[in-house]
Amino acid sequence: MYFQQFYLTCLSHASYMLGSEGVACVVDPQRDVSLYIDEAAKQGLKIEYIIETHLHADFVSGHNELAEQTGAKIYLGARAGAMYRHIPVIDGEEIRFGRIILRFLETPGHTIESVSIAVTDLDRGDKPYAVLTGDTLFIGDVGRPDLSPGMTPQQLAGMLYDSLHQKLLPLGDEVEVYPAHGAGSLCGKQMRPERQSTIGKERALNYALRARTKEEFVRLVTAELPDRPGYFAQDAEINRTGAPALTEQVPLREFTPDEVQNSTAVILDTRPVQQFCAGHIPGAINIALSGQYASWAATLIGLDKDILLVAEDEEHLEESRMRLTRVGMERVIGTLAGGMARWAMERRPVAEIPQIPVEDLNRELSNVQVIDVRKPGEWDEGHIPGAILMPLNKLESMLPGLGADRPIAVHCKGGYRSAIACSLIQRAGFENVMNVIGGFDAWRACGLREVGQVPDLPSVTH
Repeated sequence: MYFQQFYLTCLSHASYMLGSEGVACVVDPQRDVSLYIDEAAKQGLKIEYIIETHLHADFVSGHNELAEQTGAKIYLGARAGAMYRHIPVIDGEEIRFGRIILRFLETPGHTIESVSIAVTDLDRGDKPYAVLTGDTLFIGDVGRPDLSPGMTPQQLAGMLYDSLHQKLLPLGDEVEVYPAHGAGSLCGKQMRPERQSTIGKERALNYALRARTKEEFVRLVTAELPDRPGYFAQDAEINRTGAPALTEQVPLREFTPDEVQNSTAVILDTRPVQQFCAGHIPGAINIALSGQYASWAATLIGLDKDILLVAEDEEHLEESRMRLTRVGMERVIGTLAGGMARWAMERRPVAEIPQIPVEDLNRELSNVQVIDVRKPGEWDEGHIPGAILMPLNKLESMLPGLGADRPIAVHCKGGYRSAIACSLIQRAGFENVMNVIGGFDAWRACGLREVGQVPDLPSVTH
């Protein structure tokens, strides 16, 4: 049996390919599907089956395009109401090919249509050795129960409890667990960094599985749910109808500096923080092409605005566009011809964002407004005295509370989110805004005073 996990770090997304005797199945494919086709060819396999464990909300799936290119059939939970050609599956149904048996388990809770897949390799035995859990069971967590319209989180959490205790845990402690997401995904709240586990390990370590009653489980998994980005519902609907093939995309048009200045499109500058702060088009939003670039872009810009990209070079431009399409941002209409080099050569107006070291910020604390754009949980563990908490995903709605008469210094954990925030604050008309170099990590590393719960430091033996 062939088994391979494909992990897309920028979206914390895991997809899978299983193969036997020349036939392959792909589970939860990402938007750009060439990697599966290339790998199948390399392994001498023909992709005949595609399975979606549920209608994903945090990315757009490539199931339609993969089916078009391979002739494979798509399988999806019967309660999904999908509008493309597919085979709806219910509990206990199976797909068999070569020496593999894939048995569907209806496991609603994260979404109403969620399914898990028990995997039997007949060369190992006649019982499942692994289960692909989608977003039902994660490593260290379970799927968030607030993504299905028409049902409360408490109702879905109750269904999730039943799915875990009636379908997954009975598979046995030795059964390997392979989820659709890892740490960093917004589909859970406290996943561990491993990319595979076992039922037994999760039974012992997963906080949600240690709940003694259904009522306790419901309270645990519905408490302090992370904010749900607005694009989640849109991505789920795209996945219900089926996304257009990437082969249908047209090349990006190059806009002259004059056209960029006169455009109403959002200017998304994907260059590294240092380059952006040193000089950028006034009004541009900086989301550097690293980390959770696409997730932040979809959260802060949405899927319904035209976008003009500014990138370091052609390679980074194409990567920027691809990563946006993975979350359903299709309205990238063009790019700045010649990049910032041409913009500067033509002496176009340039905005800058000064960067301030934490030592200088400490000396100026009484004279500046310090904005902390981390999450509330990060803030609770320690923050700069006098700082104001404005989580990045809520920043724009909180900007009216800022004063325009005092300088603004913005920080996050390490500097990535704060640069995004600085660009948004500057775009909103605040002129005196600074990015804190190194963020709170640098503040703490310098031993500067902080407020809140300070984590225990490891003891040192002399």
